[in-house]
This record gives sequence, structure tokens and C-alpha cells, in this order.
Amino acid sequence: MLLSQFCDILLNQAVHEILSSLINVRRKKSESIMPSLDDVYQKFGLASEAAQLLETELGTVLFVSGAIDQNLIENQNPDAATALYNSINRKTLGQLLKGVKNTSESVEHLEELLSNALKERNRLSHSFYRQHNFRRNTEDGRLLMLDDLEKIHEVLLEAYKAVMRLSGIDLDKIELQGLPTDHVPI
Repeated sequence: MLLSQFCDILLNQAVHEILSSLINVRRKKSESIMPSLDDVYQKFGLASEAAQLLETELGTVLFVSGAIDQNLIENQNPDAATALYNSINRKTLGQLLKGVKNTSESVEHLEELLSNALKERNRLSHSFYRQHNFRRNTEDGRLLMLDDLEKIHEVLLEAYKAVMRLSGIDLDKIELQGLPTDHVPI
């Protein structure tokens, strides 16, 4: 009888601890639901980063295609490679997308995704804060802004990952041992 009482006490304590931790997790979640303006700015930065990654990868696709077309891989010509890089580097995202459509790389299956990414990137860069205006001043408004930014980020990230797969890199399957920490001058 003493052993079963002891087990009941231990079980009750374990259940109590589990329930307490669940309540604490819920309490922390409900406290964190109301985002700050810093949360909005952070998510805006993450979405902007995804847009830049997409632009960079599209530029890489164009550069490789141009280098192959100009035979710069076998017959190195630094001046021609620099001119090719400079011509790509000054293009907008829309111009990069048009350029990729003209390469031998097949992107027809990505057309809708890339078109949506362009639309969302332009909205992010040119009208996001104007569309949301005074929502930034309330918790509910910032929650709407964060939700919108999450959707924009997802579209941009999916487009980026799709373009990376054109180069044979599936980011969803890569396991990193650690992130690079050195600056790479570009």
C-alpha cells in the first residue's frame, strides 16, 4: 500500500509539472503574440534578404549562361567577363527574370512562381508601409503586418529555392555542419 501511494504521489507530481510547463508555454506564446515594431522591421529585413538572394541567383544563372554563350569558360577573357557581370548587375529583378527566360535554362514551369515573387518583391520594396500605414501603431495592426510579411517571405523564399534547384542545389536537402563566418568580398 505504501508503494502504490508513493507511485500515485510521483505520478501526480509529474502530471502537475507537465501541466505547469504547458501552461507556461501557452502563457509565453500568448505574451509573444503581440509583436513589437522591431518584430515587423526584423521580418521586413528577412523578406528583403530573400528578395536579394533571388536576384543574386538569377544573376548567377544569367552569368553562367552568358559565359557559356561567349565561350568564357574555355577561353578566359577578364574584360568580357567583367562587362557581362556589370551588364547583369545593373538589372532590376524584372529584367533579370526576362533575361532568364531568354536563356537555354528552362524556367517555364517556374513562370507563375517567379511572376508572383516579382509582384511581392515590388510590393515589399515600394508600397508595403504605405499599404499598412498606421497599422504599425497598434498591436493588432503589427500582427497583420507580420502576417503579410510572412506571406511575402514565403513566396520569395520558394522562388529562390526553385531557382537554386535549376543549378542542382536543393536547399531543403542540404545539411550544414556550420554556417560560414568569414566575409566574402564580392
